[in-house]
Amino acid sequence: MFEDRPDRDEVVLVGRSNVGKSTLMRELTGHSVSTGRKPGVTRQPNHFDWASESFMFTDLPGFGFMSGVPEEQRERIKTDVVQYVERNADDVLAGVLVVDGKSVIDIIDRHSDAGEVPHDVELFHFLQELDIPTVVAVNKMDKVDDRDERLDDLCDRLGILPPWQQWRDTIAPICAKRGDVSALTDALGTHFHDQKRDDLLKFL
Repeated sequence: MFEDRPDRDEVVLVGRSNVGKSTLMRELTGHSVSTGRKPGVTRQPNHFDWASESFMFTDLPGFGFMSGVPEEQRERIKTDVVQYVERNADDVLAGVLVVDGKSVIDIIDRHSDAGEVPHDVELFHFLQELDIPTVVAVNKMDKVDDRDERLDDLCDRLGILPPWQQWRDTIAPICAKRGDVSALTDALGTHFHDQKRDDLLKFL
């Protein structure tokens, strides 16, 4: 269970291991975040806060398959992430679901075949059910050739109607490693504005 959460509004980053959440966090905050070649490096929430604004970005631990991490531990991490978001939903200004643009469709389809709801789809709907404005940050887009087709397919898997361009507040193609995150910051800016938190736009 994650304890010691600072009492303030936040944007949470959620997603599988190794999709680039910590790299994205570094882009958004300007803070160096420990990233590792091994999945599962982030085991506790990483909070980056601005005390004067009562606001923070939170990078939650990655979930899903992690090489060398027992299944029982993986499930516990996922449960902790879900409970954290559920418990603090009233203070979450936006949820950012980070996915790997190159592999997300294959991963979703592979798990759909097994008759289960894939983690990414499940988490997307979970955030929406909690009335948390949700942005899917589709990372590593520099490695994707058929960009529009891939993003339309992702909309289709998430249960929203393509074309993706009509969902710019929900679907944000980015490349965190190259510092190209404007689609995400634009979407977050819209959600901040809608919640009358224009005071936070300077952080984007």
